[in-house]
Amino acid sequence: QVQLVESGGGLVQPGGSLRLSCTASGSISRIIIMRWYRQAPGNERECIATITNGGITDYKDSVKGRFTISRANAKNTVYLQMNSLKPEDTAVYYCNAGGLSEYWGQGTQVTVSS
Repeated sequence: QVQLVESGGGLVQPGGSLRLSCTASGSISRIIIMRWYRQAPGNERECIATITNGGITDYKDSVKGRFTISRANAKNTVYLQMNSLKPEDTAVYYCNAGGLSEYWGQGTQVTVSS
């Protein structure tokens, strides 16, 4: 089993920045890829950023150039640096770990509003 705990969400003004963290514990050797998803009210959950164990990253077009996914292996933590935030980035953000199984965090709310 893998446990994921997110933190770092909150309220920010348009144009502002936030950094989300996701710390993994448990059978972390089973993880081969980490992802950040988000889900806005009335919308499906969407994958916005991915990082593999080899450090290869990928982004949804809507966040490319504004968001950066990174990992600190020594801390078993994955980050999502979010810059130039827009109101349409408002959503619950979820951390996801993939391997033989898939694991989810509890989510953290990000609200972008003036």
